Amino acid sequence: MLGSTHGSLSTDPRTTRAATCGERRVSHAGDTTDLDVGGRPLHASVPDLDAFFRPATVAVIGARDADDSAEAAVTRHLMAWAERLDARLLPVNPRHRTVFGVPCLPSVASLPCPVDLAVVLTADPACELGELAAAQAKSAVVLAPGLTAAEGRRRLADVVSGSGLRLLGPSTGLDAFAHLRDDLGGPAIALVTQHGDQGHPVLALQDLGIRVSHWAVTGDEADLEVADFVAYFAEQPEAGAIAAHVDGFRDGRAFLLAADRAARNGVPVVAITSGRTRAGTRTGTGSRTGTGSRTAASRADGPTGSASVEDAVADAAFRQFGVIRVDGPDRLRDTAALLARARPPKADGVAVYAPSGSTDGTGGTGAYFRDLATAAGLLVPSFDAEKQAELRRWIPGSLSVANPVEHGGRSVGGRYGPRILDAILADPSVGVLVCPITGPFPPMSDALVQQLVDAADRTDKVVCVVWGSPVGTEVAYRRTLLRSSRVATFRTFGNCVAAVGAHLDHHRFVVGYRSPFESAPRTPSPSARRARAFLRPGQRLSEHAAKRLLRAYGVRVPREHLVTSAAGAVRAAGLVGYPVVMKASGAHLAHRSERGLVKLGLTSASQVRDTYRDLTDIARHEGVGLDGVLVCQMVEPGIEMAVGVVDDGVFGPAVTVGLGGVFGAALGEPAVRVTPFTEAEARRMLHELPGCALLEGVRGRPPADVDALVDIVLRVQRMAMELGDELAGLDVDPLVVLPRGQGAVALDANAVCR
Repeated sequence: MLGSTHGSLSTDPRTTRAATCGERRVSHAGDTTDLDVGGRPLHASVPDLDAFFRPATVAVIGARDADDSAEAAVTRHLMAWAERLDARLLPVNPRHRTVFGVPCLPSVASLPCPVDLAVVLTADPACELGELAAAQAKSAVVLAPGLTAAEGRRRLADVVSGSGLRLLGPSTGLDAFAHLRDDLGGPAIALVTQHGDQGHPVLALQDLGIRVSHWAVTGDEADLEVADFVAYFAEQPEAGAIAAHVDGFRDGRAFLLAADRAARNGVPVVAITSGRTRAGTRTGTGSRTGTGSRTAASRADGPTGSASVEDAVADAAFRQFGVIRVDGPDRLRDTAALLARARPPKADGVAVYAPSGSTDGTGGTGAYFRDLATAAGLLVPSFDAEKQAELRRWIPGSLSVANPVEHGGRSVGGRYGPRILDAILADPSVGVLVCPITGPFPPMSDALVQQLVDAADRTDKVVCVVWGSPVGTEVAYRRTLLRSSRVATFRTFGNCVAAVGAHLDHHRFVVGYRSPFESAPRTPSPSARRARAFLRPGQRLSEHAAKRLLRAYGVRVPREHLVTSAAGAVRAAGLVGYPVVMKASGAHLAHRSERGLVKLGLTSASQVRDTYRDLTDIARHEGVGLDGVLVCQMVEPGIEMAVGVVDDGVFGPAVTVGLGGVFGAALGEPAVRVTPFTEAEARRMLHELPGCALLEGVRGRPPADVDALVDIVLRVQRMAMELGDELAGLDVDPLVVLPRGQGAVALDANAVCR
């Protein structure tokens, strides 16, 4: 945690404790009052964490030196840590007069001044935290894991709440005070993890010459959480990227607000999360939940919650706010390193410069890397005839110049390598150059590496090297590649492809990013008041009631009447207009079509009368309770879609869109977005669907009314935001999208109230 290579945490004489955080630092004193229609905050609250990272005074409560206890070892470590930071250390323990030769104070009350940082080593820290708050201490860390129960964490949270004292922990561990090197230059990685072991792969980047400016280990998060540090790091000018390893989120909305702040500032956030399966989701501890959702039982046939649905919500939330989600610690390390140090790309194209393969350029290392990159969605463009002709001046006809470009070993690359590299990097289609080196072959590999480093110094484009040797002790690797601040070095092809893709995606995202929180509604609509009249707390709504909810928000539904007699059904059919659809109506009906509880295309009063009797007889025979029978307008055929609201326990209300009807479950997962999102994002949802071509018109069918579909998605989003505390889930399926200009109609719906 409390490591920083700037300000007072740095022994670099160029920096001082009085240094400011730079021009990006912004105070939002009134942000907490800016709420959306659901009462959720619209701006990240950026805590002042300078006292954590630039402490002038450090108090150690419970300091010891008299035995081989853990407290004595921790005290020794903290004294060395404070000395490196040029911070004054004040040991506190009523049983000791001195600790390691330093005068020891008897109590918190005897501290000579308010401290910037207090480290509490006692078994029950609540009392000491109360005293520290009274003494106006700025921040505190509880290392011990003794308060793992939710009740204990709540107790600590209650002690510091409203006091001005910010608390990290409990259970941060000694990794909270790791040594961060201050002799490295360039943009840095700011790191936040929930456990110390999660941060070591990124911390090891210091040995490769990559700076880590901060490390926060948040522990069990009684007060400060991952989101607080992401928001703080996003304002630090030295942070080129933020790396996060997260077990779960205490407040998903706070994390998204922090990610939004980072996106506005152009600071990439790379995250690895636990909880992608049910076994990996932390729940029931009272402190936080994993990245999974608490999905409502919104469908009539039972709960929709599953690990895949839950993780889809988390994935959508990260994508919306530019968080780059990776699958392992090595990917976290390599992706954050590239994003922290690489300049914005000049183009999206990736050029591959590799050893010789087959004579037609279809084999070898370069072709293999090209295939990996293309499969990952990267653009590996073929060079035009003019560029190929230029490269042919140095590269013989037996080698490829189209992309990949084959350097041909010493006979070609050794003599003409600098010219070839400059020619490739000069191509306007190229934003990234990758050279995969599967193994060292000195002295040729030494010369190649030096050429790449020199070329990187001459260009403003990204140069990457994949050093495939398993040893990693070679001179070319250790003394040339790793000493270059301009070459991004990887050990595996897969990590290189993933990091380059993240780099290109991030900069495309930042250029087009517009915060959805800025345009989120703040004033409730009249629809909310009308809709609340149809809600029934704790109950599942029938189709008829759910459609009235939709109608309140301006979503078109068929003309329909709920009837309780055969005669009433005949009158309703006359009002609706033949042909009609008749459905058994009840809050807990499932699979109605399969059970014979839906009849289509009824064209006469006698058919309506007979159908009413049939439906009620089936329901009675199966023991199904009905609130009546719906007589509905028959709607023209169209594209059947499904729109829903998911109650996500981490990130708040989420909206889903997918194909509906009988094909919905078979043709892929729906697209998901957490609220709030923009109209442009709603349109992107449709393009993600496997069956999106159906909306554009296929095999002679007319294009569907996509504008009407997008409008309904936004209306459902508004409902989710305004009624999120009262509406646990909603499914509109099928939603028939008619040909362009004719709108869309919700044929069926069900909802669950909290």
